Amino acid sequence: MSLSWELVLRFSFGRGQRRFTRFVALASLLGMMLGVAALITVLSVMNGFSGELHKRLLSVTPDMVVVPADTRPAALEEWVGRAKMLPDVVAATSFANGTALLRSGNRSRGVEVAGVSASGLRDVIDLPLHMIEGDVEMLEAVPFSVVLGADLARLLRVQVGDNVDMLLPRLTVSPMGVFPRIRSVRVAGIFAVGAPPDARVVYTSESTARKLFGSAGERGVQLRLADRNLASLVREDLSAMTPDSPRIEDWRSSQGSLFSAIKMEKITVGVLLTSVILVAAFNLVSTLTMSVTEKRSDIAILQVLGLTTRHLLAIFLGHGLVLAIIGIAAGALMGVGLAVSVSDLSLWVERVSGAVLFDPAVYYIGGLPSVLIWSDVAAVVLVALLLSVAASVYPAWRASRIPPAEALNYV
Repeated sequence: MSLSWELVLRFSFGRGQRRFTRFVALASLLGMMLGVAALITVLSVMNGFSGELHKRLLSVTPDMVVVPADTRPAALEEWVGRAKMLPDVVAATSFANGTALLRSGNRSRGVEVAGVSASGLRDVIDLPLHMIEGDVEMLEAVPFSVVLGADLARLLRVQVGDNVDMLLPRLTVSPMGVFPRIRSVRVAGIFAVGAPPDARVVYTSESTARKLFGSAGERGVQLRLADRNLASLVREDLSAMTPDSPRIEDWRSSQGSLFSAIKMEKITVGVLLTSVILVAAFNLVSTLTMSVTEKRSDIAILQVLGLTTRHLLAIFLGHGLVLAIIGIAAGALMGVGLAVSVSDLSLWVERVSGAVLFDPAVYYIGGLPSVLIWSDVAAVVLVALLLSVAASVYPAWRASRIPPAEALNYV
């Protein structure tokens, strides 16, 4: 081991430090450890929430929607045939959508009505996998039947077999005046995705949607892709099929704002928790400054023995980095451990305390999901190291600039 490293370890762990300096050093080390651990854990939890919401929401969202200029049934069927010829398209179906107001007794809720065939609900999206009551096949077997989300059914206080009134964006003219058109529909099933569609989406058959909305609804074709990340390539292929300019949207257009908000929230929380590491780095400045003051006699002896300014700078930089690396390494190990076990830990706390920490009705997700991404761990460790290096520069520079004559006064 070189002389410089021996001196670094002696300055870091020797017995010559005052008790208060040791306390400040321990506080900075613990602060660094807790800051790194908290940042890794929180980022992993946010990755878990984002992944769960991403998976659940996209399971009932078509990968791509095409709205051509000609929305007659024959034209849409032609588009379905064209789309299925593309190698990256797994399934395609026509649809008819609209908005309405559902009413049951004195309770009402605005909803999006999606009219898709039973095969489309099964092949383009995965609605049958999320059914908790009823069957999507009943939508075509029973005219004017609907499938509601669990939150919507709970709000309206209805169950399978009940009838609800649907107020449509179409007017009925009568001698008594002009009134919105109302149609009674039967609840054929209830689904639960664990995402916002549970409270605002109603599914029905395409034929029923066409009868309900007429020309007021939106019509087009929904696609499921082999890989939704190839949406831009499929968009180009679809645009090249016709001289017209159909409106083409992919899953990023329909849900992109939500995922962007989640990503921005992750960045914001990361920046806020980085401030904890920054505070620990400032504590490191205090620790090294007091250490320089206490070690003036040692600095004088080293200068008399011929140690250069560059070596003194390296010794005190190493002194700060040793303390920081210990805190960062301990924090990284603690953070990784918490990130891996936080889901089980939250379930254990709920089981022991009997309290519900994360109500699915509010958060759509029961428990605390966590996904550890090693690039996040590397980024946190790198930022902590850079802040520690920056915090160590000034005290190390100050130690290297003490004149030998002044330092000899402390011998």
